Amino acid sequence: MSIDVRASLDADVPSGRLFAVIRDLGTYPQWLDIVHLAQVDEIIDGLQSWNVELRAKIGPFARSKRLRMVRIRDESPSTVVFERREKDGKKHAPWVLRSEVTEANGTSTLAVHLHYGGSLFDGGIVERVLADQIVSGKAKLTQFLAG
Repeated sequence: MSIDVRASLDADVPSGRLFAVIRDLGTYPQWLDIVHLAQVDEIIDGLQSWNVELRAKIGPFARSKRLRMVRIRDESPSTVVFERREKDGKKHAPWVLRSEVTEANGTSTLAVHLHYGGSLFDGGIVERVLADQIVSGKAKLTQFLAG
């Protein structure tokens, strides 16, 4: 079962400022709790990568997932796309994070689409956890941008 989560945020910052934050996965642990760790990895064929650890608490249980994400598209100041690309030669479930920034009348809008194409996670519970993370992340991202 695949999971597709979409969210948006309006921020009173220039689109370039918002884009600079979302194009760097290294900032995500500071404002998105589900991203526990995002360490810069190597650049291969001009594409920056990060080693990412996702963590979420579901009731009394905690789940974590490690993956390697690569920035496959970087069109400043509007579009950035990250995709899972492991180096072990095995086939892995796809993870794709696409973010688009637009600006109108001094307000920037961020539209995000997260796609998980595997079957390890049950959609209903995980989507609720992600929805909670998005609400919390919006407030933290707004604070982060203001700082």
